[in-house]
Amino acid sequence: MLKVENISVHYGMIEAVKNVSFEVKAGEIVSLIGANGAGKTTILRTISGLVRPSQGRIQFEGKPIEKLVPQKIVASGLAQVPEGRHVFSGLSVMENLEMGAYLVKDKKKISETLEMIFDRFPILAERKNQDASTLSGGEQQMLAMGRALMSQPKLLLLDEPSMGLAPIFIQEIFNIIQEIKKQGTTVLLIEQNAKIALSIADRGYVLETGNVVLKGSGKELLASDEVQKAYLGG
Repeated sequence: MLKVENISVHYGMIEAVKNVSFEVKAGEIVSLIGANGAGKTTILRTISGLVRPSQGRIQFEGKPIEKLVPQKIVASGLAQVPEGRHVFSGLSVMENLEMGAYLVKDKKKISETLEMIFDRFPILAERKNQDASTLSGGEQQMLAMGRALMSQPKLLLLDEPSMGLAPIFIQEIFNIIQEIKKQGTTVLLIEQNAKIALSIADRGYVLETGNVVLKGSGKELLASDEVQKAYLGG
């Protein structure tokens, strides 16, 4: 579904991502793990069209997207939940969700998707008229995920969904990610919490200073001595 080939990204003279290649197959959860500064968020921003690669190719469903503007990439079936959630304050929960469907023209589909999201995130239904900025961190993360799902994506990009959340919310969010996969949405997950990210991943890649240094199934990486020492306190 997604093929990233030898992408490099520069911020001025700094090379944030160096010849990174990986792929995501339809129906998978793929996790990219690594420490702060490893280039994880830059990779997602590049896939989403928010940053231009200095070299390399990105294909989504066999078509190149590395030169497309972000709204064309969203329209092709790819949506991102940004790090830090970034809900629209001053707008209600319902208005935030409606913003996610701005490219969807079919009102019946919008209504069906909204019903599915309220079923999956009942707290959002309870608080649909509440200002989004007054939600807790975990509730805002659910809203950001719901907003992305309103565009009915084929591939969902998640950037650090556990950041700043209480443990009870972290487990709930990762349970929901697995449910999203079961219902047919492919997931590319960027996450510092390596243990939980790899435990739900079909496959994973480990990034260090802009390079892919390890890859394998989620189980293989969890059992890897290198991953244990670097990320799991082993």
